[in-house]
Amino acid sequence: MGKVIALVDDLFFRARIAETARHLGVEFEAVSDSKALLESAGGAGGAETSLILVDLNARGGALEALGKLRASGNQTPIVAFLSHVQTELAEQARAAGCAEVMPRSKFTQNLAAILERAKTGGAT
Repeated sequence: MGKVIALVDDLFFRARIAETARHLGVEFEAVSDSKALLESAGGAGGAETSLILVDLNARGGALEALGKLRASGNQTPIVAFLSHVQTELAEQARAAGCAEVMPRSKFTQNLAAILERAKTGGAT
């Protein structure tokens, strides 16, 4: 089982993800910007990372980081979340290589199941 990396700059939301991961026994690392995401997720290897979570509304170029991650050869599943009204941004995230893009409310509702899938290796 690998770790889950999340690009989330909202401290309360980050804490919620971290607490859910802890409760499920999932290794979790939070990063605040795209540079840290790229460093933590690694290049083509990314072997120790089983899932990447991305708040598309995070400051610091979340969408651009996704493109760079995929360009490096990293194929770790990515689940992105955003406001339900941001349909254009959702399409851009899918084009950048996100396995799933969902509204923040759905992500929150299914957080435990998403993290559990990462724990068992069935992230997509």
